[in-house]
Amino acid sequence: MATTVIKAENLSKQYRLGTIGTGNLYSDITRWWHSIRGKEDPFLIYGETNDQAVKGTSEYVWALRDISFEVEQGDLVGLIGKNGSGKSTLLKLLAKITAPTTGEARLKGRVASMLEVGTGFHPELTGRENVFLNGTIMGMTKKEVSKKYDEIVEFAGVARYIDTPIKRYSSGMSVRLAFSVAAHLDPEILLVDEVLAVGDAEFQQKCLGKMSGISQEGRTIIFVSHNLGSVRKLCNKGLVLSKGHLVFDGKVSPALDAYLDSLPTHDSQGNNAISFNIDQSKLFQFTEISIEDGHGQSRGKLFYGEDIVVALKYTINDDCRHFSTRLSVARNGETLFWSFDTDENEALYSRRAKGEYSAKIALPRFFKAGIYTLSISFIELGIEKEEHVDVIRFVLDDSKLDTTIKSWHAGRPGILKPRLNWVYTEHPVEV
Repeated sequence: MATTVIKAENLSKQYRLGTIGTGNLYSDITRWWHSIRGKEDPFLIYGETNDQAVKGTSEYVWALRDISFEVEQGDLVGLIGKNGSGKSTLLKLLAKITAPTTGEARLKGRVASMLEVGTGFHPELTGRENVFLNGTIMGMTKKEVSKKYDEIVEFAGVARYIDTPIKRYSSGMSVRLAFSVAAHLDPEILLVDEVLAVGDAEFQQKCLGKMSGISQEGRTIIFVSHNLGSVRKLCNKGLVLSKGHLVFDGKVSPALDAYLDSLPTHDSQGNNAISFNIDQSKLFQFTEISIEDGHGQSRGKLFYGEDIVVALKYTINDDCRHFSTRLSVARNGETLFWSFDTDENEALYSRRAKGEYSAKIALPRFFKAGIYTLSISFIELGIEKEEHVDVIRFVLDDSKLDTTIKSWHAGRPGILKPRLNWVYTEHPVEV
């Protein structure tokens, strides 16, 4: 019989926007008096749902509201949701970094968490000292940490800098060491936020492999990531959050489907376009992205064989160099490819003048039916400066294909459905 190691019951977290406190002594005393008598805070009723796109009228916002779920020993859980849905807040509540406003979370076993770059590290201490400090915080003896020390340093790949203060580490080095410490010090429960995105691709693969190994040893992991392909491969269970509410709790594949289905494909007029808020203080910023057919009509649903075009607009507020724009396309949560605007035009990388830019990118016509999401990024000197993940979605439908006549359209394996041109050279046989 499986053992429940995490149980959350009606877990909620409310924050007050702006200043801290109620604003007057009487209200603060009222809140305190209710608290010591075990009664609900009378000011909680004024909270609003955490919808970042709406200004709202209340000073209070619910980052999480009435979250209840259970996780069994050995589960590898993917925590999924858009930015601002409450994923990081939930992990902080589980890690006891912050207290819930209402409800409770009970965890059974030693917990290690990696929620921010360098979590738990003291910047003035060396990497070596921080490894032992973290082990002590987790309740381990110096002998137990020493036994794992060489393995931790080797996995992190920071042996040359291990006696250097953490404040001199790059963010990537801090992430590598922090993850290595959290993963190797034998926690029964490991909480990992999307900070792994800071590491390079090779280290991300090492982390995913390590987490898979930890799970097979019977330990439990809750993993936050926007890389839905990794979540699908790695996890056996999924929790989907939306505006602070738990909207799905179950197997990972239907969890991903529920998340993808929640992404909008068009507005009330049927246009599949998104505009971004303008911030003149930024050097570069996206202003609009849309999905269009071959006639320039913005749509959220297209059919197999149609032209699919991404229309993208952005602004640069000053001349810049070594700059590129990246488009990422994913199908059903798994990344298919990246494309850079400098792939076929290297001059763009050398220098880009101040101004407004618009581009149209024709996608290949060999996609299979499914739900596609697009992410866009600005890259400067090879470093990602700003990213919008799963910013827009479209559905590709092949239901218009008459598979009774063209049976070769149906049941093809693989993630692509190309129509290639076969050119034959005739070699007639003389009779």
